[in-house]
Amino acid sequence: MCKVLEVSRSCYYRWYSGGISKRKLENQELTIAIKRVYNDSKQIYGSPRVTEVLRNEGRTVSERRVAKLMRANAWQSKIRKKWKSTTNSKHKFPISPNHLNRNFKPLELNQVWVSDITYIRTLQGWLYLTTVIDLYDRQVIGWALSTTMHTNVTIMPAWKMAVSKRNITKPLIFHSDRGIQYASNEFREVLNTNSLITQSMSRKGNCWDNAVAESFFKTIKSELIYRRTYSNWKVAELDIFEYIEIWYNRKRLHSALGYKTPIQIENEFYKVKSVA
Repeated sequence: MCKVLEVSRSCYYRWYSGGISKRKLENQELTIAIKRVYNDSKQIYGSPRVTEVLRNEGRTVSERRVAKLMRANAWQSKIRKKWKSTTNSKHKFPISPNHLNRNFKPLELNQVWVSDITYIRTLQGWLYLTTVIDLYDRQVIGWALSTTMHTNVTIMPAWKMAVSKRNITKPLIFHSDRGIQYASNEFREVLNTNSLITQSMSRKGNCWDNAVAESFFKTIKSELIYRRTYSNWKVAELDIFEYIEIWYNRKRLHSALGYKTPIQIENEFYKVKSVA
């Protein structure tokens, strides 16, 4: 064999007795770590986020290497993308001006909140998810599930949850689309009880004006809802609670936040404020 391969016998025996190379051992150990992070994310994370988690754990590793090992094991982000709007803007209620103007990067917490409503299919019937998100830390601070799209079961409970978590002590822009739930007299009266709140609405037919709120729905549907078949409303509610409160707000790395979690950004903000 040495003669055919044109190598010396000593070279062959050195290779034979040398065992597994250091690089291969490192790759084996790294592959185990990658699999753990990948499975912890419920197979949602691709190589960029897996790499960030490993770096946060103190590992020195490149995304290229992680991506190569993930490809070798056929591990990829298992998400599907599709989207459909549920906005009903055909009503006679007043429309608020667009005060946000796509300024999606406020300087601190509680400067801008955005909200939207989407649908979730179950075998028992439709559910509707309403969310309120703080643009600074991208945290879902208020949300509600309902079986109808009436104002009193959509934005009203979601708003109550948001204000129970965050005190409005400075001017706040509350932005949404032109949906009837947000334009209704019932919800406007709630906002008008606090003079610090300015209501803002997207321009007609312009989905980009509320891009962050809609982006969250694309994320939760791709990472969770489209991968499930819900037998009833209760099963869906428990799954969505776990996703929002345990995964998204506290564990999921957000690319717009420099691969930090919303709760990390919130804690860092209050830490700086306490020092100041």
